[in-house]
Amino acid sequence: MSLIPWFRWNEPPPRLSSRSPAEMVLETLMMELVGQMREAERQQRERSNSARKICTGVDYSWLASTPRSTYDLSPGERLQLEDVCAKIHPSYCGPAILRFRQLLAEQEPEVQEVSGLFRSVLQEVLERMKQEEEAHKLTRQWSLRPRGSLGTFKSRARISPFASDIRTISEDVERYAPRPSRTWSMPEFRAPKAD
Repeated sequence: MSLIPWFRWNEPPPRLSSRSPAEMVLETLMMELVGQMREAERQQRERSNSARKICTGVDYSWLASTPRSTYDLSPGERLQLEDVCAKIHPSYCGPAILRFRQLLAEQEPEVQEVSGLFRSVLQEVLERMKQEEEAHKLTRQWSLRPRGSLGTFKSRARISPFASDIRTISEDVERYAPRPSRTWSMPEFRAPKAD
């Protein structure tokens, strides 16, 4: 049993981050982009090493050290992506990352193509946000719209449960049969006469 948790009793409790949700979304999305770019670069390096090994027949990978990342975003492109990321609502951050990872798994892009793919995913998310916002506005408009009173509806609609436009044999029989005397406890239902 470790005693390290017991030594932490006098440390102050961890504080919540003072950053805004928009800053956290921006940082999360940009970290995801950088991480996926490193992964794409590593996969590209592995593909070139395996192709070289097939051509030469010799594997010197144990001898070579891992090279540093060679591709980086230009400052202008980074600022543009950060601007788009800042527009993403926190509730869409997770789905945006999932969609980005899904596209990367499907397409296996080169390192240079990752940022373009990321931008397209962010544009999709922004369009979805806009569509859902418009649908929400329409819903709100319908819910706030004044409704007609129920009394006017009742006066316009007359419910006749036994009226029908379809001719039946029993209707012909009932028409020519003498009417029985009505029992007082039962209401009398009659189909309205057509004008």
